[in-house]
Amino acid sequence: MATFLYKLGRSAFRRRRLVALLWVALLALAGVGAATAPAATSSSFSIPGTEAQRAFDLLEERFPGAGADGATARVVFKAPEGQKVTDPAHKAVVEETVAALRSGSDQIVSVADPYTAQAVSQNGSTAYVSVAYKVNAMELTDETREALTQAGEQAQGKGLTVEVGGDALQTMPETGAGEIVGVVIAGIVLVITFGSLVAAGLPLLTAIIGVGIGVSSITALANVLDLGSTTSTLAMMIGLAVGIDYALFIVSRYRAELAEGRDKEEAAGRATGTAGSAVVFAGLTVVIALVGLAVVNIPMLTKMGFAAAGTVVIAVLIALTLIPALLGFAGDKVVGRKQRKGAEAGAGEGGKGEKPNGGTRWARFVIRRPVLVLLVGVLGLGAIAVPAASLEMGLPDDGAKPVSTSERRAYDMLSDGFGPGFNGPLLVVVDGDKATADGTVSTIKKLDGWAAVTPATPNKAGDAAMITVVPKDRPSSVATENLVHDIRDATGDDVLVTGATAMNIDFSQKMNDALVPYLALVVGLAFLLLTLVFRSVLVPLKAALGFLLSVVAALGAVVAVFQWGWLGSLFGVEQTGPIMSMMPIFMVGVVFGLAMDYEVFLVTRMREAYVHGERPGEAVVTGFRHSARVVTAAAVIMIAVFSGFIGMTDQMIKMIGFGLAVAVLFDAFVVRMAIVPAVLALLGHKAWWLPKWLDRVLPNVDVEGEGLAGHVGGTGSEERPDLVKV
Repeated sequence: MATFLYKLGRSAFRRRRLVALLWVALLALAGVGAATAPAATSSSFSIPGTEAQRAFDLLEERFPGAGADGATARVVFKAPEGQKVTDPAHKAVVEETVAALRSGSDQIVSVADPYTAQAVSQNGSTAYVSVAYKVNAMELTDETREALTQAGEQAQGKGLTVEVGGDALQTMPETGAGEIVGVVIAGIVLVITFGSLVAAGLPLLTAIIGVGIGVSSITALANVLDLGSTTSTLAMMIGLAVGIDYALFIVSRYRAELAEGRDKEEAAGRATGTAGSAVVFAGLTVVIALVGLAVVNIPMLTKMGFAAAGTVVIAVLIALTLIPALLGFAGDKVVGRKQRKGAEAGAGEGGKGEKPNGGTRWARFVIRRPVLVLLVGVLGLGAIAVPAASLEMGLPDDGAKPVSTSERRAYDMLSDGFGPGFNGPLLVVVDGDKATADGTVSTIKKLDGWAAVTPATPNKAGDAAMITVVPKDRPSSVATENLVHDIRDATGDDVLVTGATAMNIDFSQKMNDALVPYLALVVGLAFLLLTLVFRSVLVPLKAALGFLLSVVAALGAVVAVFQWGWLGSLFGVEQTGPIMSMMPIFMVGVVFGLAMDYEVFLVTRMREAYVHGERPGEAVVTGFRHSARVVTAAAVIMIAVFSGFIGMTDQMIKMIGFGLAVAVLFDAFVVRMAIVPAVLALLGHKAWWLPKWLDRVLPNVDVEGEGLAGHVGGTGSEERPDLVKV
């Protein structure tokens, strides 16, 4: 592989104008396609195989046009102290709002007048208007949402406190600002790392081009492939991350090759052949992790995974072709002024006369004290991981939002006026006649944990009915989850429980059930891939175990902050609660890909040195001398990008940003920079052991470029033929 990529890099360098033109043409083509394609609609959120989903399907069949799985909203009114919402003046304001809501959008199914729907609290202080929509929250138009908020704003200031809540206000957070901040921070880190604006600009430019092509292609194909408007979110985040990383790896290796005295075309070829090989296999691990999301069997997640995987493939192709081409245009400017002066003096980057850098000094420290470093790293992450044993998964509701939001204030007003369960009523669907439905109502009333049970509402045909059950406790509580399970256990197969709360419970259970199979698939396939790359059994095993340790530690930190409330005020956590259901799988998928990037790039350079004749300890030092700065820069960039999301008001996005930031921090700086060299130092030659039968079976992909020496007449492995094959 290294030889093929070497030729590809040199060819791209020589034909740089053609290569650059082709990528610009692809970007333009994708942009035109995105601009001319019909606007993407959000495909409905479904969870195949769950009771909540079967109930929604039954409702669509027996109650056509009812919008059973559509978005809902509640406009909550509270009278001043000592007054009631039933007072004539206040009642007029409420009824005026009801009329405005009914005429506000053609996506509305129904608007319930609180005075006829018994939606006034017992003390008369609070009332709420329930609004039901035909489509889910992601498919609501901006005009519909605006009509909802305007209706609430117009009622405000007329003697009543008015707040709006419900999932109808739910929107996908705009990630543009966060990504811009990430790009700016990435640029600063790259300038510090390279000491050259041109060298720093190349990874940013190519990453933006790759994300542009990927996201534009997703937008252009959205209607054809039924991709929702949310599909590009993960693709943008991952595409930017790996795009910067991969380009950073190749540019760094190119500068090192130049410093060893090679001409520019040869340096571009060697950089693509060696660092490019690491990029290919690092990219494959990310693709495996993202495509593996299909195991969860939730269509939205599957589409997001495949779309993001496509963007990663584009990032790999850009790194292997466009980067060498742009290096040809950059000339000497890719090397900083300080390095150019050093090269003229005969002490370039990576050269023999170079002073030991930070990576070299750290590697030598670890090699001298491997047991101490290993114990501190493992015990430290183990201690941080302890809270993960108390992990409770769920989906945060409006009660987890900041008190500055209307949704949270509406949630609190409903809880005060009616009880916390009114924020998450359960919908029980009966597949049977009126007698069966009435029997179901009687059965539910014998259970504990409910605050109200409405009479059954049959459909026109009389063969199905709906029952609303209001829990005593808040939607995300354990008591409400127990009530859902109790209703399901106490009733027959012809009774199904659904609604937003039940859907969240089923979603959490499905994610929990899928975690182990997903982890086994991703880690198992990556283990085989890394065995092929490193031609070792112990190195991939160490990589997988180290990754698991860092992810569990990151989950422990998430539980401590968002579930227990430790340091919550520091991160803006106003309400503790369950951890988002998809958090573990999301962290495994995203962090695994990034962690394997660092593992492949760092350890490939060590193996390259070992194969070319260095002793195990020397190889570790060589790997750190050439790669530590680059891996550190890549990790700092990712931590900065993810940390930018911690400042957002949305609790779920805040949790994702925090979880990914600490996971990269633990994996890059504790596992890859400390535990990995410590383990390799302790294993010595055994680290690169591979059974002879497996050595014969595995194809030699030549990631470390040992075949390049004979092909281009370089120095290294040909001087020690006995050490080429390990």
